[in-house]
Amino acid sequence: MVALQIRDVPEEVRGALAARARENGQSLQAFLRALVVREASFSRNLELLREIEKWPGGGDATAEDVLAARDAARFERDTAMGFPSEAGPADRTGTYRDGGAA
Repeated sequence: MVALQIRDVPEEVRGALAARARENGQSLQAFLRALVVREASFSRNLELLREIEKWPGGGDATAEDVLAARDAARFERDTAMGFPSEAGPADRTGTYRDGGAA
């Protein structure tokens, strides 16, 4: 593994991140690591979308099928990363049932 260092982070930003880490029962380091890993995982989504664009006829999945698969994958990812998941998978509007953004 490599080490990352971020300089010139405003104190209020550090404080907000530390508070979120505490809320999740994590150290700041563990919280930030999960955040960085999660962000990096989004690049795979872009790769998949570019691959799908190249498909000659596309698939036979409906929009609801795609959204349900997306929601289930996000819920599984968030649960595995230790992010709060009490709300369950997002609904088809892209928001969690408690109103938070997916």
